[in-house]
Amino acid sequence: MRSLLTLSTVRSASGNGRSGSLSSNRTTNARRRASASTLISRVSRFKRLSLACNALNTFCTSNSHHINTETMSSAVTAVKYTYPDSRKEPAAPQDFHGVSLPDSYKWLEDPQSDAVKTWVDEQNKITESVLGASKYRETLKKRMTDLYNYPKYSCPYKRGKKYYFYKNNGLQNQSVLYVQDTLESEPRVFMDPNALSTDGTTAIGVSAFSESGNFWAHGLSKKGSDWQTIYVKPTEEGATPLNDQLEWVKFSSIAWTHDDKGFFYARYPTPKQTVDAGTETERNVNHQLYYHVLGTAQSEDKLIFAAPEEPEWMFGVEVSDDGKYLLITVSKDCDPVNRLFLADLTKTDLSKLDGLIPVNKIIDNFEAEYSYLANDGDIFYFKTNLNAPKYKIISIDISKGVESRKEIIPQDEKNVLSFVTPINHDKMLVVYMRDVVDVLQLHELATGKLIKEFALPTLGTINALSGRREHTEFFYQFTSFLHPGTIFRYRFDEDKMVLFRDAEIKDYDSTQFETHQVFYPSKDGTKIPMFIVHKKGLQRNGNNPVMLYGYGGFNIAIQPYFSTFRLPWMQNFNGIFAVANIRGGGEYGEEWHQAGTKGRKQNVFDDFQHAAKYLIDEKYTRPERIAIYGGSNGGLLVAACINQRPDLFGVAVAAVGVLDMLNFHRYTIGHAWTSDYGCADNKEDFEYLFKYSPLHNVGKGVPGAQYPCTMLTTADHDDRVVPLHSYKYIAELQHVMGNHPNQKNPLVIRIETSAGHSAGKPTSKVIEENADVYAFISHCMGLEWN
Repeated sequence: MRSLLTLSTVRSASGNGRSGSLSSNRTTNARRRASASTLISRVSRFKRLSLACNALNTFCTSNSHHINTETMSSAVTAVKYTYPDSRKEPAAPQDFHGVSLPDSYKWLEDPQSDAVKTWVDEQNKITESVLGASKYRETLKKRMTDLYNYPKYSCPYKRGKKYYFYKNNGLQNQSVLYVQDTLESEPRVFMDPNALSTDGTTAIGVSAFSESGNFWAHGLSKKGSDWQTIYVKPTEEGATPLNDQLEWVKFSSIAWTHDDKGFFYARYPTPKQTVDAGTETERNVNHQLYYHVLGTAQSEDKLIFAAPEEPEWMFGVEVSDDGKYLLITVSKDCDPVNRLFLADLTKTDLSKLDGLIPVNKIIDNFEAEYSYLANDGDIFYFKTNLNAPKYKIISIDISKGVESRKEIIPQDEKNVLSFVTPINHDKMLVVYMRDVVDVLQLHELATGKLIKEFALPTLGTINALSGRREHTEFFYQFTSFLHPGTIFRYRFDEDKMVLFRDAEIKDYDSTQFETHQVFYPSKDGTKIPMFIVHKKGLQRNGNNPVMLYGYGGFNIAIQPYFSTFRLPWMQNFNGIFAVANIRGGGEYGEEWHQAGTKGRKQNVFDDFQHAAKYLIDEKYTRPERIAIYGGSNGGLLVAACINQRPDLFGVAVAAVGVLDMLNFHRYTIGHAWTSDYGCADNKEDFEYLFKYSPLHNVGKGVPGAQYPCTMLTTADHDDRVVPLHSYKYIAELQHVMGNHPNQKNPLVIRIETSAGHSAGKPTSKVIEENADVYAFISHCMGLEWN
């Protein structure tokens, strides 16, 4: 889940299915991995909203007839665009509670048809004609390539007696996994995914080392698809990989039994279409848990848990620290709630198991989230939001049942408890989010007593945290808008935090820029935080170009994160980068999240539009100079906002967006998003979804106003938010606005091949995409390179 502006600087590696790093602690369960979110940059969580609407309406409607034309470059305004024929075919209308709606672009749902392939080629040709007219497309690509060309490292993590870390030398398509015997010894390549495909589109996905550290199970995905195939590699140098191959794995963790004999994982039944995995649209249902014995065929794997009566449920699996228990989490969608079942592995002979594994249903409802942290015998520790929207830590004595719940660290009234990592046997690292930036503390595990708070370099984000309960050291990676990933190491025997590894970027001086955080009012008066990043000495003259980014969904907070790709925007175009921490995210806990879901989704759009108004009112910029950008759920945000207020923005880029709000639940994992969006199959939900669904509201915003320069981006192997969302929306946008007399700005779509929603996208494609995005924005605004 996590802006489509940049790729994360390097994989945040946990290396195993147990909690013990930021990435495992935040993302182990299927609910999070199946969310519509996915941010190509290293990102985190979200915040609130407010403001009086009348002044904004008066300002924008009075300027709606000239806002998007006067400052556009002549290259844009002089061209009359002829768009491909997106024919509207007669189709059986869909009935939504008495409202009959034709699905005229249903033919665009079949990516294998010749008609769709031709249409894609024609759309890419017109997009290329617009991008090719940019004065600085190649300049941007070269500059971005140069800036991105620096070594990027993950935190080291220890498994068995060895240390592992990911490294990208600079421009490698995929980061390489290294191993070293000690932190001082020479690293050796353990796994190089770049050798697995000629175009760099095969990527390492889920992975876990066995308890002894002797085996490594890892998933490989191809062309950006969510589908993974699991393989097993011995860690002994020179050892031959095993023949184990487990297919059709998706939204799964890997949990080893402590005897190294095998592991648990989740998969879906083989889909109907298997020719080009990742291009299918059929629903992902009937998730199942299996146990795999090393050295055997997948056909021999034992089905250990399933719920055929609830086909949309998803399962996470984890083995307790002591190896005695199997923990199964059950999620029904993307809401932060789950059921929790335990199986006693000391009383179960997996080799003789006949049927599903017996479980103790510790939590058998969807009232709260329970994330396993550690256990001391029967005493289990969990992070939960039970009666605590900002989260707390509790213990449960499983021998006595849920009634034995005991509060270890109570909910903080202001700060969100983000994630927890047990460390040094009887302690735990606790990360809080305080006004969207991180705080790192050390507590006693059994009592919750605060031991110390660690000083962080500046206001920013703990990007990764590496350590396990038995370890006497930990590593964390810190980032901010101006600082790339810096890794620190702490040893308990020395009680000292030291710099372990710093990133150095050629021709970049962070002291040239500044970041500040503001709180602006949204339509209903709620205060929304926003980060604003720019060169020092910026003049508030109302003419600065701005890139405004937002997400606003799925309890995901957008925290400070570094990206080399926005440096040319600020350095060479004197641009401003702004992040609005709007409702729907997780910046202030579950209440903040719920304030932007279902019938309250309009709050999210209002928050984002009022971020733009704040930047205008405070003389940072003007509407023509505002580019808005968002991906996935953020693509929905961008499309909804340009439908509602096309006069408020100069440029819009909507990446891999959820754009058909009446049908999203019918494709792949879309049914899991109904927790945030609702479902049009329900009359009450249909009524609010129909009001903002981007596909169904083109041209219904400000009468007479043209749309901003608009570019959608999608990919042919995106099986998270399938490309038909973007296909249908751009077809309708071109149909309604393409021949409108006031529409001078281009309306185009960039369709990537051999790529997915974002995960595993090779560096070469990431650079090209970002160069095209900024080339489009700078061209439409008529900016000059300084």
